[in-house]
Amino acid sequence: MPQTITEKILAAHAGRDTVVPGELITVRIDMALANDITAPIAIDLFEKSDEASVFDPEKIALVPDHFVPNKDVRSAIQVQAMRNFARKYHIKHFFELGEMGIEHVLLPERGLVLPGDVVIGADSHTCTYGALGAFATGVGSTDIAAAMITGEIWFKVPESIKLVYHGQRRKWVTGKDLILYTIGDIGVDGATYKAMEFAGDVINALPMADRMTMANMAIEAGAKSGIISPDEITLDYIKPRAKRSFKCYTSDPDATYAEVRTYDVSDIEPQVAFPHLPENTRSISSVDRIPIDQVVIGSCTNGRIDDLRLAARVLNGRTIDSNVRLIIVPATPTIYRQAMAEGLLEIFLSAKGIVSPPTCGPCLGGFMGILGPGERAVATTNRNFVGRMGHPSSEVYLANPAVAAASAVLGRIGSPEEL
Repeated sequence: MPQTITEKILAAHAGRDTVVPGELITVRIDMALANDITAPIAIDLFEKSDEASVFDPEKIALVPDHFVPNKDVRSAIQVQAMRNFARKYHIKHFFELGEMGIEHVLLPERGLVLPGDVVIGADSHTCTYGALGAFATGVGSTDIAAAMITGEIWFKVPESIKLVYHGQRRKWVTGKDLILYTIGDIGVDGATYKAMEFAGDVINALPMADRMTMANMAIEAGAKSGIISPDEITLDYIKPRAKRSFKCYTSDPDATYAEVRTYDVSDIEPQVAFPHLPENTRSISSVDRIPIDQVVIGSCTNGRIDDLRLAARVLNGRTIDSNVRLIIVPATPTIYRQAMAEGLLEIFLSAKGIVSPPTCGPCLGGFMGILGPGERAVATTNRNFVGRMGHPSSEVYLANPAVAAASAVLGRIGSPEEL
């Protein structure tokens, strides 16, 4: 029976030859992830179960990344609960401060997520790992607590949507623009509880950073997961990092899809998602002169070294507008060091920006970049809901790192071409 990559991975982890969309199945997991917002809830539920141990201390990752370094007493207590739990149950993968990074960048960097895995995380952007050819999805804290006990979780097998990209990418068009354009096309509910499978010559040529960006934002179209079949680019990224064996899956040519959509990327410009939904996309050439107050370049969507290089390329030798605050957030300590070694941090500082330690803070309006009443920000993050980055009357515009950097210089939303 022909199967999609998603169906093959789920079948293998359910001990089955095949599965069918709509079936309810129980699968074993390769990694369960939680952060400083979601882990304390799961930990409390786990402790109430009176279990003596977790199912496998090497298949759980705890990453405090939302309110760290601890911004207040409450956040300190949350991280303390994670730290104590990790010590008590010998959780190998607990990452704090000097080792801590934004979870969805850190785990692939550490080789903790591999092709063919089933990964669950108490964070909606867990779907990022689909870029590696894994089935990865966000779940609730209760699900994480149960998985820490059993090593299993149940799913309804999702249908798959195949999204095929061809043509020649324009200058400054990145994976961020491809996924924003796609969300603008199908809407924030266009892939509800489906696996978004990205394919085509354009995807095959994308570097891993862009692939992760696209998989990361599958949830913004309502998807259960996003996924890309592993290839040589994937293996070049994985092989130096992997510490265990893995298996690569690909979709059968005659696999069944709920829908297939094709995009000619030659027609796609850099995109900007207007408030207050990621589907409110416009091409950069159609954006009016909208003044801004802040630019944030970072997050699990665009905080990788490729993203920082792109921003630095635009900012090099330039200074940001005097009315704009620029915040750069390298996603992990490794990326921070690499940016420092390459001179990128000097470019950002010379442009009058600031460089933050790794944190999710600004993305969710947690700290390190809160917006006041009526303020506007251009951000390389993944969501622009009402009040997402601060005051309910503030506005967030989503864009790629080059557009964000150019906007910081221009003092308004604008294109690198204008510089």
